Amino acid sequence: MRVQSAAARPFDISQVEGEIREAVHQKPPHIQAVVPPPRTATPPVPEYVSHREDVTEIGRLSAEAIVREYEVTAKQIEAMGEVVRDMMQRCEQLTTSASAMLKDIKTTAANYRKEGKRIFDEIESCSSATEEVRRLCEAFRDKIATKMGEPVT
Repeated sequence: MRVQSAAARPFDISQVEGEIREAVHQKPPHIQAVVPPPRTATPPVPEYVSHREDVTEIGRLSAEAIVREYEVTAKQIEAMGEVVRDMMQRCEQLTTSASAMLKDIKTTAANYRKEGKRIFDEIESCSSATEEVRRLCEAFRDKIATKMGEPVT
C-alpha cells in the first residue's frame, strides 16, 4: 500500500490566473434568447360536454384539460379498434382460406379412398382370375392325364 505525503501541494495562484485569462480570451459562448413557440389556440371542448354557469375559471380550465385528455385517450382506443377490425378481417380471410383447404383435404381423402377401393377390387379380381386359371390348368392336366391312362396325383 502506498503512503501519501501529508504535506499539501502549495497553491499556485499564477497558474489559476493563467487559466482564467485563457478562458476569457477564448471565443465567447453564443447565447441566444429562448423564444417560446407561438401559442396556439386551445382546441374547443368536445361536443358532448358544455360548461356550467356557476364554475370558476380554474374549474373550467381543469375540466377542459381533463376532458381533452379523455378525448385523446378515447380516440386512441378507437384507433386500437381499427387495428382489431383489420385483424378480424385477416382472420375472416384465413377462415375462408382454411375452409377451402379443408374442402380440398376432404376431396383428396375421398379420392384416396376411391383409389384404394379400385386397387383392392383389382387385386381381388386378379386373385380370382389367377385362381380360375390355376383350376383350369389342374382340370386340363387331369383331363390329359386321364386320356393318357395315367393316374391323377
